[in-house]
Amino acid sequence: MKKLALHWKIIIGMFLGVIFGFIMNSIDSGKGFVTDWIAPFGTIFINLLKLIAVPLILASLIKGISDLKDISKIKSMGLRTLGIYIATTLVAIVIGLSIVNLVKPGNGMPQDTIEKIKLKYENDAGVTDKLMKANAQKDAGPLQALVDIFPSNIFKSFAEASMLQIIFFALFVGICLLLIGEKKAKPLVDFFESLNDVVMKMVDLIMLFAPYAVFALLANVIIAFDDVEILIKLLFYAFCVIGGLLLMICFYLLLIGVYVKKSPMWFLKEISPAQLLAFSTSSSAATLPVTMERVEEHLGVDKEVSGFVLPVGATVNMDGTSLYQGIAAVFIMQVIWPEGLTFSNQLVIIATALLASIGSAAVPSAGLVMLVIVLESIGFPAELLPIGIALIFAVDRPLDMLRTVVNVTGDATVSMLVAKSLGKLHDPKPENWDDGYESVK
Repeated sequence: MKKLALHWKIIIGMFLGVIFGFIMNSIDSGKGFVTDWIAPFGTIFINLLKLIAVPLILASLIKGISDLKDISKIKSMGLRTLGIYIATTLVAIVIGLSIVNLVKPGNGMPQDTIEKIKLKYENDAGVTDKLMKANAQKDAGPLQALVDIFPSNIFKSFAEASMLQIIFFALFVGICLLLIGEKKAKPLVDFFESLNDVVMKMVDLIMLFAPYAVFALLANVIIAFDDVEILIKLLFYAFCVIGGLLLMICFYLLLIGVYVKKSPMWFLKEISPAQLLAFSTSSSAATLPVTMERVEEHLGVDKEVSGFVLPVGATVNMDGTSLYQGIAAVFIMQVIWPEGLTFSNQLVIIATALLASIGSAAVPSAGLVMLVIVLESIGFPAELLPIGIALIFAVDRPLDMLRTVVNVTGDATVSMLVAKSLGKLHDPKPENWDDGYESVK
């Protein structure tokens, strides 16, 4: 009997998790049961993925750079990667702004609904936290983002999973390995190659737990929805975001079909486990080990490409987040600040959302923090900011889950585009968790 594919197991786990969450939501002690006895298994799974993210980035990037044998190839790959990431982000923002200006989801929202949302969420701890983080980021100097790339203590960067600092360190080490010559570099290159193989095997083993973990994660998400009426009132806005995200997925599939000349359906099938985990965790960083495993073994991208493109993408390529920021900013203005809806302000939104996506953390709800910065860049009244964020806060988590799927899909798409342009795309060679098990049991 043929084994059920991993993505189907994950989908079943998600479906059962949603049903279980709704059932527990209707029982008096259900929320406490899910929080105490179900949610921790989802947390354990995310912790395991985060555990291997840093060694995987370090090993794959250093090994990939050392395999290039030519420093000029690093420049070529880096420029192509950043250029494509910027282009896809601009496409995402333009799609978002086009939809929200065409549909106008904020026009005609009842005043009583606005007041209810304001009373419920304006002073919510989550809204306050996002505003404080945005203010802290805004108060930093104009070159602080550049300064933050260069670590003063790499072990601290490892501990805090500071992706750009780790990527810089790995690039630095990889380039130095090229400069000292192949003979001297070989022992360290062999070490990182072996480390990369070990971590990829860890990914295979951790993924055995994925269907049960997504059950726990989705059940925990469902019990957090405590005001269905407000969710329904915001469906028009939510559908605009969802429609934009679907268009962005279609754009990726077009690129895969036209440029890479691969079947879009095949691409979706092979990347789907990473997409489903992105949806469940709302974190590009937590999903990164799985994304790398799927891209390398199932899509056929060489390690030297995926090891560079994907970690960089998890940090600087936030197409889904950028699209959402464009729609959310204009929606908020349509509801409470219509006089700010000028063409020049929307051009500023494009520029700021692009820059904000580069600095956006690959963690849940980071898009809300960057949205505050986008709104402030167009002179949005400071006293209305808490109301603006409160307007969309109720539906942010499910939309965050969906936009993370687009972020991860975009990273995988760009890795294939770069690999195709460099001749680094090969036939997929998937590995199973039990490869080699027979020889050691």
